[in-house]
Amino acid sequence: MSLKLSVIGAGYLGAVHAACMADLGHEVVAIDTDAAKVASLAAGQPTMYEPGLAEMLARVLPTGRLTFTTDYALAADADIHFICVGTPQRTGENAADTSYVFGSADSLAPHLTKPCLVVGKSTVPVGTAFQLRQRLQAAAPAGAGVRLAWNPEFLREGFAIEDTLTPNRFVYGVDGDTSDADVKLLDECYATPLASGIPRLVVDFSTAELVKISANAFLATKISFINAMSEVCEAAGGDVVRLAEAIGLDDRIGPKFLKAGVGFGGGCLPKDIRAFMARAGELGADQALTFLREVDSINMRRRARMVDLARQQCGGTLRTRRVAVLGAAFKPDSDDIRDSPALDVARAIQADFATVVVHDPKAMDNARRIAPELLYADTPQEAVRGAHVVLHLTEWPEYRALDPAELRGLVERPMIVDGRNALDPVKWQEAGWVYRALGRPFI
Repeated sequence: MSLKLSVIGAGYLGAVHAACMADLGHEVVAIDTDAAKVASLAAGQPTMYEPGLAEMLARVLPTGRLTFTTDYALAADADIHFICVGTPQRTGENAADTSYVFGSADSLAPHLTKPCLVVGKSTVPVGTAFQLRQRLQAAAPAGAGVRLAWNPEFLREGFAIEDTLTPNRFVYGVDGDTSDADVKLLDECYATPLASGIPRLVVDFSTAELVKISANAFLATKISFINAMSEVCEAAGGDVVRLAEAIGLDDRIGPKFLKAGVGFGGGCLPKDIRAFMARAGELGADQALTFLREVDSINMRRRARMVDLARQQCGGTLRTRRVAVLGAAFKPDSDDIRDSPALDVARAIQADFATVVVHDPKAMDNARRIAPELLYADTPQEAVRGAHVVLHLTEWPEYRALDPAELRGLVERPMIVDGRNALDPVKWQEAGWVYRALGRPFI
């Protein structure tokens, strides 16, 4: 059954969700306050890099099922309204800024003249749904019959379309007398993926709000755990790569998210961990607060350790040295530089009076905007030319495919520090390089 949907927010989450829902056959109106972003998306040009999104827009826009606009009135007759706005970290605080969530509801509510379901997808502090429902019902016209559900997203950048159309689970947070009707309507919206057997869980508001942020906290914990073991390996002469391989074979643990390196970043894990810390503190959940604070601290220490390794490879000082940084995005298949470990390390090294040259396959323009003090190169070869040390900080396939013998002839000194434990140390060593990595013995 085809439904009419609105998607509030055309950023990373909203643009992908809107395009995917239209691809499933629904009529979708995507709304954003940024007129330039709306115009770009309406022309089929995504405002961020996500594999497959441009191709999907090219497929669905000509059908007329997907409209991008700044006008909330065009969403008035939608059956479901998805709130997909950002919840960034508040300036100077750990807590999440939910003003965009409430602001979008305030803008939408006056147009809700027929019974409809508003669905939160944004990652929010637990307790937000109850506040949002009250706000919507107070602001909507009398008799509108506005209902609320929570349907958290589980998108991985680089796999967002796959994770929208074939997620590993759907979670519906519902509450009150309308819950059966709300579940039925969401089932109609997701009928195609649900038909393939994807699990669907129906829970209360609070549990639904906690699912995404708890999942991210658990993944961050696995990364910080193996990075803590990396510190032990460095002190004891162990190899964290082989250690991760060994413990990952235990099916109670598994190998995913056990890759030691410079740590996690991006627009979700760091922000969500800190927002969870803030909310746990407000609720008096002190053990959770203490635990999450250390997860975050371990992660941030890896960045400082990377700077230390670069300094060691440069004879104890970075002053006047030339440092090549391969990677600016927080992960491959993305141009997202939010809380990027790679860019954070690059800026710290530059602040220590080194000349830093950065290359990234997709994130160069974004990096230039927030870190204009760095130098940028169009190719990895240009980035490493004359370098005293090369840092591998984003695990792009292009960097694993580099020929170390070719690069050996371009650098001032053949020193590489692998901040992602992703390169082949034997290959680089045989080409005449000194290879170092976090949590591994000196090679």
